[in-house]
Amino acid sequence: MITIWHNPQCSTSRKVLDLLRAEGHEPRIVEYLKTPPSRAEIAAVVKQLGIPARGLLRKKAPPYAEMGLGDPALPDDRALDAMVQHPVLIERPVVITGKGARIGRPVEAVREVL
Repeated sequence: MITIWHNPQCSTSRKVLDLLRAEGHEPRIVEYLKTPPSRAEIAAVVKQLGIPARGLLRKKAPPYAEMGLGDPALPDDRALDAMVQHPVLIERPVVITGKGARIGRPVEAVREVL
C-alpha cells in the first residue's frame, strides 16, 4: 500500500501523484490539510524518513517564522506539536510505502521507496 500526504493545490504534489500513477500505482490519498495526520502518525513518518522532525517542517508556511521554528536545535517535540497544531507546516508531498517514506522534493526522490 502506498500513501501520499497530498495537497491538490501544490504543483509538486500533483506531479508526484502523476508519477505514482504513471508507475502503475494508485495510492491512498490523504489530503492532510483536510484530514491531518495525528502526532503519532507524523512521528512515525519522521522515523521512516530518518530525519529530525524539523526536517519535515515547511519553511515557506507562514506559521514557520511566526512560531520561531528556524532554530537548528529545535526539539522534535516542539516541531511535532507545531505540525499537529498547523498541518500547513508539514512539507509536501510525503509518500509512504512498505519500503519507507520520502518527501517528494525533488519529485524523483519518491522512486527510492517504490
